[in-house]
Amino acid sequence: MARLEMNRAARIVPVLLSCLVYAAGQTEYLIGTGKFDITGPAAEVNLMGYANPAQTANGIHTRQYSRAFIFADKKGENRFVFVSTDSCMLSQGVKLQVIKELKALYKDLYTERNVGISGIHTHSGPAGFHQYLLYDITSFGFVKKSYEALWFGIVESIKQAHNSIRPANLYLSEGELLDSNINRSPSAYLNNPAEERQRYKYDVDKNMTVLRIEDAQGRPLGMINWFAVHCTSMNNTNGLISSDNKGYASQLFERHMTAQGGLSKPGDYVAAFAQSNLGDVSPNTKGPHCIDSGLPCDILTSTCHGKNELCIASGPGKDMFESTKMIGTNQFNKALELFSGAGKKLSGPVAFKHTYVDMTNVEVPVNATTKVKTCKPAMGYSFAAGTTDGPGAFNFKQGSNSSNPLWNIIRDLIKAPSQEQIDCHAPKPILLDTGEITKPYLWQPQIVDIQLFRVGQLAIILPPAEFTTMSGRRTRDTVTETLVANGLPSNTTSVIAGLSNDYADYVTTFEEYQIQRYEGGSTIYGPYSLKAYIQTFKALAEAIAKGSMVPPGPNPPNLVPDQWELLPPVLYDTAPFGKNFGDVKVDALPSYTPGSVVEVTFISANPRTDLRTNNTYLTVEQQQTDGTWTTIFTDADWETRYQWKLTSLVFGESDAIIRWDMPSDQAVGTYRISHFCSSKSITQSVKPFHGTSREFLVKKK
Repeated sequence: MARLEMNRAARIVPVLLSCLVYAAGQTEYLIGTGKFDITGPAAEVNLMGYANPAQTANGIHTRQYSRAFIFADKKGENRFVFVSTDSCMLSQGVKLQVIKELKALYKDLYTERNVGISGIHTHSGPAGFHQYLLYDITSFGFVKKSYEALWFGIVESIKQAHNSIRPANLYLSEGELLDSNINRSPSAYLNNPAEERQRYKYDVDKNMTVLRIEDAQGRPLGMINWFAVHCTSMNNTNGLISSDNKGYASQLFERHMTAQGGLSKPGDYVAAFAQSNLGDVSPNTKGPHCIDSGLPCDILTSTCHGKNELCIASGPGKDMFESTKMIGTNQFNKALELFSGAGKKLSGPVAFKHTYVDMTNVEVPVNATTKVKTCKPAMGYSFAAGTTDGPGAFNFKQGSNSSNPLWNIIRDLIKAPSQEQIDCHAPKPILLDTGEITKPYLWQPQIVDIQLFRVGQLAIILPPAEFTTMSGRRTRDTVTETLVANGLPSNTTSVIAGLSNDYADYVTTFEEYQIQRYEGGSTIYGPYSLKAYIQTFKALAEAIAKGSMVPPGPNPPNLVPDQWELLPPVLYDTAPFGKNFGDVKVDALPSYTPGSVVEVTFISANPRTDLRTNNTYLTVEQQQTDGTWTTIFTDADWETRYQWKLTSLVFGESDAIIRWDMPSDQAVGTYRISHFCSSKSITQSVKPFHGTSREFLVKKK
């Protein structure tokens, strides 16, 4: 009965609000915003993105969040949910669980059809949340805590957005951001038709799109930004959980708009720096160079002396932290500039279309007389080479259409590709025939989400993959042209919101695929993948414009119950003899000057036991004039680092190293640093603890 009443209220409240809107005549939509912590295990779990088994979490640089936005018409009848998560991507298993939870709360108000979830693609978040085997191999299988933290935080952010729905207006602005992204596969881009390339000034998209959300009184409520750049400023040597350049940009924008100063926490203002068609786009603007000589790498293969491991892109900063800060700051500054402009006011319907597609068997026309089909998934040799943002191992090379007899023997021990697969994926040499392996369960998705949202003159395209620059341009153009041809205003704008709802690797153009760079080797449904996606998005665009129905398509499998979790649990924690959890091992100095680095080491425990969701492992506190203490930074903030260090595997002893990079304008006063965690005893009981450093002064220089 309580749930029934809640669902009635979910429908009645927006209608009551809309009556006020009509009376005032001021707003076009009902909007809700929400933000919640999705940070997974901060220790011993592989980080998702670089597929490097040696890259495991050992602390937190910045927490990860889910940012949710509900868009509804004035009556609250038509609505969709757009979520941007500080995760590497989404997985089908996570979305299925999110929808299950939402249906339990709101029945059919939010379903797989009108909920879209897009990852920013940080390569510094915990892995293990996928339901397809290939993506969980480096994390030793499924990691339940990573999966649960992700779906739970997404649901909580959507609940916040639902509960905050209010009348609002939307304004759209676009502009050009330079010096923040480069093409990491320029040789593949150059294989696109010359007449097509001549339409564009750059070989990556420099355009940024900002959606400003204001309430009925013109007060800012939130912002969504779309800009194409990989979140690989933090490289594959990093062990700290980080939301990378887009997460930092979000933090800067939310601080600026809420005037909360140094403290980052979920609040009334939500700013999402969402992902776009980033497939071949790197933030490492110094470009790829040989780390032994400093000379440029070979442009076709990204190798140095024939070795791909020596070719690495970096920059623009002196290290990955400075580079992350610089690229994030660039995005923040441009977004704020666009946000502050007049913008195009959106008006018109709210609509959504969604379908499931079996991408292994889509028929597409090549010309007026010939049709071809997509392929079952397979990964090419150049996939194993990695990229200039994070090279692979074993000396695989990008840009190669040939295979290696030795690696073919090893490949065939797992599964030799059929002749049908070899022919379908040509010229890609197949390294892993993932589409023909079903043990212990599917290795890559076959049925994927394809989704399109409309709010007024804005169309949001949600593909489940990383589209390259030209792939995204062709898709945007098709959707916009289709919408306008079917009656939408001529000033309609389309944006790509990549890595949405599931993860089906990369999508290149047919021409880029022939070059077999990393992106082509990771285009898993073969050379006609882009054509298959575009024709489906075109059908969705026609349906949105005409208000017609779309076939739901075949339901994807739910493989979460079948998952293998091989990562052992935390067995126990102990403190050294005569010591207690939370004791200080290395204390702060008595005084510092602004701009200093403060480090304190505590006797601690494995943070995998307690994720401290929407909480913190540390605080930096300032003493007030009345003697009380105010928290000014947590582990969510750029200015802090929490590092966990195992000191004895046998005895389960570990340390927490808390670092505060003090701002150069930090106010003088008295400060202290505290650490919070929970320990697990040999009997498996869990107890929280905390410790505090000495009080120290910050003095003028």
